[in-house]
Amino acid sequence: MSVVLCNVASATGNDNNNNNDNISEESNPVTIYRCRAPIASLDCMEEFSGTTAQLDFGRSTSLGSNPAIPVRNNATTTPGLRYKNLGKSGMRVSNVGLGTWPIFSPGVSEDQAEAILRLAVDSGINLFDLSEAHSGTRAEIELGKIIQKAGWKRTSYIITTKIYWSTKSEERGLSRKHIIESVQASLQRLQLSYIDIVLVHKADSMCPMEEIVRAMNYVISQGWSMYWGTARWSPVEIMEAYTNCRQFNCVTPIVEQAEYHMFCREKAELYLPEMYNKIGVGFMAWGPLSMCLGDTQNGERLWLPKGSFKTKSQSYSWTEDEVNKEERLEETRRMYDKARDISNLAEKLGCNAMQLSIAWSLKHEPVQCLLLGATSPEQLHQSLQALQLLPRLSTGVMLEIERILDNKPVRPPPISTLALR
Repeated sequence: MSVVLCNVASATGNDNNNNNDNISEESNPVTIYRCRAPIASLDCMEEFSGTTAQLDFGRSTSLGSNPAIPVRNNATTTPGLRYKNLGKSGMRVSNVGLGTWPIFSPGVSEDQAEAILRLAVDSGINLFDLSEAHSGTRAEIELGKIIQKAGWKRTSYIITTKIYWSTKSEERGLSRKHIIESVQASLQRLQLSYIDIVLVHKADSMCPMEEIVRAMNYVISQGWSMYWGTARWSPVEIMEAYTNCRQFNCVTPIVEQAEYHMFCREKAELYLPEMYNKIGVGFMAWGPLSMCLGDTQNGERLWLPKGSFKTKSQSYSWTEDEVNKEERLEETRRMYDKARDISNLAEKLGCNAMQLSIAWSLKHEPVQCLLLGATSPEQLHQSLQALQLLPRLSTGVMLEIERILDNKPVRPPPISTLALR
């Protein structure tokens, strides 16, 4: 903590002019301000509540355990919602974005989807993420209809959509032809004149990186998109794209979209901050709501991450080694124990495990925008209440979470080329 010394009386330059004033050094007090520099934003104010290394569960906020919390209908920004620059660009996005993959799923009606989008806008969310890979073209069509019906100003919201390539489709790869045709088709479905950010979903090893970056630069130069980024790219692929952009004088990517939650941390915490500091690529995260509830043997409902456990047919096969079976079972038991401890900690904090997961992800500085999804306005409202939990995630609480998870990623030590010889 910094200490600022401030002389209340005269400085040394005025001592010669005040010889007649019999003022001793004791009468010239020194004021010591034991505080930080002047606070520049509310984000700094929140950090003051988390400087102690002790757990504090004295205040219960009931962030979602109370079903009587009304869904807000007025256009007031949600407490805790912040706006950040995406990457090192000038685009300001809300630190919470809306992922549309569950909103436009078959089980959600059109009226319900519209209610979710209106609640998001009223809450201050200005980013909507689309993905042809998850919800298909229906999401773009439905979102375009809702935007036209609501009459929102184009400058008030940000649309991100992905160019998806699949080996199972005839329209595959990231050729110049496929990129341009995909962007034009998305514009028609959305009924918009431009898309804010076009994300390239997965890199194509069969297509030269030069062709990809030149095609994205053409899309931007035509005014069809303002920025471009990547999704599920490795740090090596992102750096290769950036190098090609610099070499051929093309627009560089501004964001990488990747999975990030309590059980998936390595890429987001070790490599993406380095990408941001070196080449200005920001981080848009998804994953806290990719959690599900699992059943324990005693019938208890438990919060678990999807993808952590495989199905029985996948986990057990006649060709699988018995040692691998035991390792999987042991890993399953450890995951159950961690999930149970996280749920207990969330209960002490007055919230549920899902809200704690959202707040934990937002607490990490590299996350500039966290994508949330919902199938009902009530679910979105409960997720947004997690923003109020951020000031309560003190150093002690974060250390307790780290103790429970015990999976903090560590960068592997560098290997000397001489040692390999």
